[in-house]
Amino acid sequence: MKSRYFVHLIYALTSLVISLPGVAQETDPDVSEDHFRTFQELKDANSRKDYFFTTPNRYRENSAYDWLDTVNVYLNSSVSTNDSTAIKDYQLMQAQIYYDLGDYEKSLALTKFLYDGIAQYDLGTKTLILELMDSNYARLELYDKQIEVRMRKRDLGLTKNVSFYDIYSNLGQHRKAMKDYMTEEKKEIAEDDFFAQAVYNNNIGNYLRLDKSTPTALTYYKKASAFLNVYFSDVINDKTAGEENEATILKGLISGNIGKCHVQLKDYEKAIPFLKESIDILNENNKGKFSSELIENTLEITECYLQLNDFEKATDYLSSNIQPKKPKNILKKNRLYAAYYDKTGNFESATTYLKRNIRIRDSLDATEANIKNQQLAAVVAQEVEYSRNMIEEQKKALEKSRSDIAEKDKNISLVFISLVFTLMGFAGLVYAYLKSIKNQRLIAEQKHIIESSLVEKDSLLKEIHHRVKNNLQMVSSLLSLQTKNTRSKAAIEALEEGKSRVKAMALIHQKLYQNDDLSVIEMQGYIESLINSIQSVYKKGGHNINITIDAEGVELDIDRAIPFGLILNELVSNSFKYAFPNADDNGKIYIHIRKTNGKEGFFEYTDNGVGLPTDTEERANSSMGIRLMNRLANQLQTNLNTDKTTDGVRFWFNFK
Repeated sequence: MKSRYFVHLIYALTSLVISLPGVAQETDPDVSEDHFRTFQELKDANSRKDYFFTTPNRYRENSAYDWLDTVNVYLNSSVSTNDSTAIKDYQLMQAQIYYDLGDYEKSLALTKFLYDGIAQYDLGTKTLILELMDSNYARLELYDKQIEVRMRKRDLGLTKNVSFYDIYSNLGQHRKAMKDYMTEEKKEIAEDDFFAQAVYNNNIGNYLRLDKSTPTALTYYKKASAFLNVYFSDVINDKTAGEENEATILKGLISGNIGKCHVQLKDYEKAIPFLKESIDILNENNKGKFSSELIENTLEITECYLQLNDFEKATDYLSSNIQPKKPKNILKKNRLYAAYYDKTGNFESATTYLKRNIRIRDSLDATEANIKNQQLAAVVAQEVEYSRNMIEEQKKALEKSRSDIAEKDKNISLVFISLVFTLMGFAGLVYAYLKSIKNQRLIAEQKHIIESSLVEKDSLLKEIHHRVKNNLQMVSSLLSLQTKNTRSKAAIEALEEGKSRVKAMALIHQKLYQNDDLSVIEMQGYIESLINSIQSVYKKGGHNINITIDAEGVELDIDRAIPFGLILNELVSNSFKYAFPNADDNGKIYIHIRKTNGKEGFFEYTDNGVGLPTDTEERANSSMGIRLMNRLANQLQTNLNTDKTTDGVRFWFNFK
């Protein structure tokens, strides 16, 4: 596992060095699907809820407001029918849409209402409600309430522990947040979980960047990007559309974070490609959702263009439809407007935006520091309380462990007595074992003798088949010599037919001595070899026939393989001699054998030649080939059936 992990990692790091700063965005497999219409076509609230929460980038074709209007219609209909379950599902969807639009207060109000009846919901719905409440409290900076929600998730078994590191980071304690995060999360990540590795390194980079340790943060972001490239290139593990979308959004966030680092380092030209890539990815794959990261990246790229005196592009981004909600982003937007107007000589407008910032800062200075201190004190108090409860739980576990040990001590004497009897029994077993070893040696020696005998018999049997094959080849050679010394056309044809039949039998014995298993013939390979042997004779006549063999996986013993081979020899020879007199390019032969374990087998032979003559039945008694095939079919305990088709002829029979 480790070696595979390092191979992937080295590949990703190498590709990162030699590639451009951004990797082309993956194509969304769901682009062609109209999620909004699919949602409307579903029949009930539960299926709509499941589809809504499992559909990535659902606002691609229709805005969140369109979804909200439709959900409101369904909700009103459920209220009129007093369908309490459907009402709950649609209210939960409403809450998520308000969150996606950035209206966190409305979203929180709905989730708090749903939370009052959380005991009656299934685990999946409970998870959705609590995760949404957690996110809303984080956006509204109500961190003490956020911790209460996380404790509730822990009580329900949705999480193992209550985490505080992201809250500490939001309160400005980035180093403490990073330390806690590394302690709690690193041990939970598998080495081959490349997506989790990318998330981990991106988060560490965020804590370092916010703490102004920019060069180190940049290193972690590049590691995160490398892990994500490995994740995308891993074709062994299938990814759902949701997982692909989540990874693509993470790619956009990482690119934006790298760009922000370059801005902090005042390397504005290097920052712009990363910020552009991030904005494009978030616009495409997080469409319709409010994104503070998208706003921050837009403000950062505006600052880059202002610093580079490219006022046209700066105003393009600054005047785009971004509506920051965080005070720091509002202040930055006003500052950028002031800088733009200052650089372009419009000092009156620049002063207006600076005054706005002064008013906002005055308002924040009066309350922000005090509120943050109160929140920090509350979070620390809850963490202390949580730690105290964890210690109490550990104490209880320790006490239980001690009582278990005491109980075990009471049973030691019984165990000791049992051990004495066990030792006595063990001594008897040792004696029996030693005796059995002697018997096993005798059995092993006998087994070795038997196996040697079997190997010797297999070798002898292969030698017999080899000699039979050689003898049959000698017979074939004698027939060839006789043919050369015969002038009668009929005699030559008879000798050639006989030689062909001898070759078919010789090929059986050749296949047997070449196989590891001497009991069966693999028919696909045998038929191919037989066809090649026949073609070597009849293709001299100019025939160009397409032969299809469908006998893969069919194995027959020698008693059935020889009749099959002789029947096929007659059929294929007849097709080559009579079925295609014009030697065109459309000749086709199809050979099909199927045999299922424990069931009856089936054989079929067809060609698209001129077909059988009208007096076939009268010739059957005088034709040696037809009489031979019927007798061979009798050996297989079946009858050879003949069907005259509109295009050629078909022979078939069932066999056991």
